[in-house]
Amino acid sequence: MSTKKPATSGPTPNPASGLVQESAQQIWLAGLGAFAKAQEEGSKVFQGLVKEGLDLQRQTKVAAEEKLAEATSKLRSLAEASNLSVSTLSAKAAQPWDKLETIFEERVDKALKHLGVPALQEFEALKAEVAALKKKVATLEGGAKSVKPVRTVKKTPTT
Repeated sequence: MSTKKPATSGPTPNPASGLVQESAQQIWLAGLGAFAKAQEEGSKVFQGLVKEGLDLQRQTKVAAEEKLAEATSKLRSLAEASNLSVSTLSAKAAQPWDKLETIFEERVDKALKHLGVPALQEFEALKAEVAALKKKVATLEGGAKSVKPVRTVKKTPTT
C-alpha cells in the first residue's frame, strides 16, 4: 500500500511566527512613538538644559572671582608682613638670571674663539680700517681726476 502525502499549497502557518511578527510590529511602533515624543519634548528639554548651563556658568564665575579676591588679599598681606616690595622681589629674582646670562655669554664667546670667529672688537677695528682706506682711496681718486687725460685722434686713411 502506498501512502500519498496530501498536496499542500504552501507552508502551514505557524501560530508562533505570527506572535513574533505581531510582537516585532509592536516594538517598532513603540520605537516610533518614543521618537515622536522625544521630538516633541526635545526642544523643551534643550531650553531647560541651556537655562541650567547659564545658571551654572554664573555660579562658577562668582566663585572664581571670590577665590581670586581671596588669593589677592592673601598675597598682599604676605608681602606687607615680609616688608618686601614688589620691586625688591623682582630685583632678587633677576639676580640669578643675570648671572646665568653672563655665564652663557662667556661660554658662547669661548666657543666662537675656538671656532676662529673674530670677536666684536676685531670687527670694529676692521670697520675703522676699511673706513680709513676708503677715505684714502677717495683722496687719491680725487687727485687723479684733476689731471686731464691726453686725447689722441686717430686719422683714418681716405681713399
